[in-house]
Amino acid sequence: MPEFAMSAVCRAPVEEVWKLLFDPARFPEWWVGIETVHQDAPGDFTLWRTGYPDFPMPQKLRVDQAYERVTISCQVFDIDIVWQLAEAGTSTSINLNVTLPERQAHRLDGQHQVIEESLRRLTTLAEAAS
Repeated sequence: MPEFAMSAVCRAPVEEVWKLLFDPARFPEWWVGIETVHQDAPGDFTLWRTGYPDFPMPQKLRVDQAYERVTISCQVFDIDIVWQLAEAGTSTSINLNVTLPERQAHRLDGQHQVIEESLRRLTTLAEAAS
């Protein structure tokens, strides 16, 4: 199964990062390529990518507060992104793992670029809020 991992240290408290990851309505603020998000039922939301107004993409969001982990699953392409947060003094350690099914392996490089830039934007936004 194609996958990659990434990590960063954010100079903001874990609570600030958690707020951004827990609320899909805030994803367009930092997630590259997401233009609009509509919250459906708890744990379910639909996003529209920039430039694709006629292509809704249903998503699942699972939260594991005990492990400070958020999993976002794209229901269209079966891509899972697991975000793990941990306190690092007054900062936050962010680790994430992205997995794709074999049939989506051609999306790996593009996903890597999007997630890398999104992670940078997430940390910048959390740091500005703290």
